[in-house]
Amino acid sequence: MNKNFKVNVNNSIDFDLTENDITELDALEISESNYHILQNSKSYKVEISESDFNKKSYQVKVNNNTYKTIILNDLDLLIKDMGFALGSTKHVNSIKAPMPGLILEINVKDGQEVKEDDPLLILEAMKMENIITSPRDGIIKSISAGKGDAVEKNQLLVEFE
Repeated sequence: MNKNFKVNVNNSIDFDLTENDITELDALEISESNYHILQNSKSYKVEISESDFNKKSYQVKVNNNTYKTIILNDLDLLIKDMGFALGSTKHVNSIKAPMPGLILEINVKDGQEVKEDDPLLILEAMKMENIITSPRDGIIKSISAGKGDAVEKNQLLVEFE
């Protein structure tokens, strides 16, 4: 199956390329980020000066002219069309009890800044200790349960600002 790519240059020009277009390109790798390309009997000196693989963005110098490019494949385009985005922030504003249990420990307080995956509290349920962690970076707005409290499923435990 031939892969397709959409290339945007300087937020103004779009190109559609196929995997076949890329394999037919007459390019010679000079170093890890420098290439010599022949296209329609013209010679081009190409350097990839910056790259951010997660954002699929690259800064490319072609004969000393700099271009900012974004290269998306079929999957990236499908994800974008569905309204999702890579690297988008999580908008979780509260944490509710995933199951009934007993609050054994609270590791945060109101106004405290937390990072994603920081432990917030420990919930004992079915004789197991469950560490509830922060789903995102943020500041604790309020804590609705206390140490030793019995909580029900979906009961509000922590709110973020």
